Amino acid sequence: MEIKKILKEEMNEALNLVWRVFLDYKTPDCTEEGIKEFKKTIEDKSWIDARKFYGAYDEKNKLLGVIATKDANHISLFFVDGKYQKQGIGKSLYNKVKSLNKSGFFTVNSSPYAHDAYKHLGFKDIDVVQYVNGIRFYPMKAIF
Repeated sequence: MEIKKILKEEMNEALNLVWRVFLDYKTPDCTEEGIKEFKKTIEDKSWIDARKFYGAYDEKNKLLGVIATKDANHISLFFVDGKYQKQGIGKSLYNKVKSLNKSGFFTVNSSPYAHDAYKHLGFKDIDVVQYVNGIRFYPMKAIF
């Protein structure tokens, strides 16, 4: 497996993976408004351009997972294809962006589905569950 920066010409593939995984795993935690809000966000070019995206690729260059950060210390998106979850791909993606982070911490707004995975990576809740624009999430932080 190789972790590398996602190039502009690869962005559609990455965002398609994000959308598929979101629909498979996150939608039970969102209202219809939340689903529309998420879709609108990942279609916003200025939102995408303000983030750095990294992908996990297998030996055949198939994209297995995506992580995106803003300002190097906030995880904006973190999705692994359902067929490849619990195989260390998420941890490898996280370790890549962690190695690039000089601030010593990350923040994330975790979906309820990913909450335990973030805890496993060392994140802790910093507030109670939130509801914004139809999306339910836990504000979390990891210090390293």
